[in-house]
Amino acid sequence: MARGSRLARLAALGLLGVVTLTGCSMPNNEFWRFGWPEGITQESEPMRELWTGSVIAALIVGFGVWGLIGWSVVRHRKRSDELPKQTAYNLPLEIVYTILPFVIIAGLFFYTVVVQNEVRDRSENPDETIAVNAFKWNWQFVYPDTEGPDGEPVNTIGTTSEIPILVLPTDRTIRFELTSADVIHSFWVPEFLFKLDVIPGNENGRDNVFEVTVEEEGAYVGRCAELCGSYHAYMNFEVRSVSGDDYEDYLAARESGLDTYEALEEIGQPGLSSTTAPFEYLQNKNTDLNAGG
Repeated sequence: MARGSRLARLAALGLLGVVTLTGCSMPNNEFWRFGWPEGITQESEPMRELWTGSVIAALIVGFGVWGLIGWSVVRHRKRSDELPKQTAYNLPLEIVYTILPFVIIAGLFFYTVVVQNEVRDRSENPDETIAVNAFKWNWQFVYPDTEGPDGEPVNTIGTTSEIPILVLPTDRTIRFELTSADVIHSFWVPEFLFKLDVIPGNENGRDNVFEVTVEEEGAYVGRCAELCGSYHAYMNFEVRSVSGDDYEDYLAARESGLDTYEALEEIGQPGLSSTTAPFEYLQNKNTDLNAGG
C-alpha cells in the first residue's frame, strides 16, 4: 500500500505540473515554438502559448510513461524460473491511472476553449472589413468601403501570371468575411497561426467570419488548406501588411484606376508577390487552352 501511495502522490504531482504549464505564459523563441511560425497578429500569441503548453504537457506525460516502462523493465526483469508473486490489483494505482487521463483531457479542453473563444471574438465596429471570395482555384479580395472608377468596390483577383496580393494595414482590427462559390476551401496564412474553412453558404449554421490585428509589416504567403480539386496546390496568395498611411494611399491609388501592381509600386512596395509565384505548369496549360480557342 505504501508503494501505491507513493505512486499516487507522484502522479498527482505530475498532473499538477501538466495543468500548470498549459496555463503559463510561454517564452516566444524558436525553440519553445516547436516548429510554429512566430506569429504576426495579436490573436496569434494565445494560440502559440496553447500549442507550446500542450506540447510540454505531452512531453511530461511521455517522459513519465517512458520512465515507468524503463523502471518496470529493469525492476521486474526475469531473475530465475521461479514464478513471481502475483498481485490481483492495486487500488490506489488503478484509481490514479483511471482518473488522471480524464483530468489531463479536461485541463487541455478548458484552455483550448478559452483560447478559441478569445481568437474568434469579434468587435462591434472593426476598423476594416475585407470580403474574401474563394473559388476553384483562385482568390478575390474585395474592399467593400471603396469605390473604383467603374462604381464597384476595389478588388484584387489572381491571374495566370500574377499571384493575388491581399494588402492589409497594421495595428487595425480587420474583419474577414469569407465566402466560397463552389466547394469547401480554407483560408490559411501560417503567420496568423490560424486558418478558417470557407463553407459554401450558411444554411448549415457555420459562420465564415473572423478578425485579426496585424502587428508586423511584411509579405507572407497564404494558401488554401482544404483539398478542393485538381489545382488545389496552385491556390496561393500573398498577404502584404503595410503601415496605415500606406494602406490609405494604396486604396486611393486603386480608386483612381490603378491596378494592384501599379498601386503597390506607387506606395514603394514590390508590385508582384515575393513569397510565392504562379506555377509554370498552370501558366503553360492556360496558354495552350487560349491558343486552342
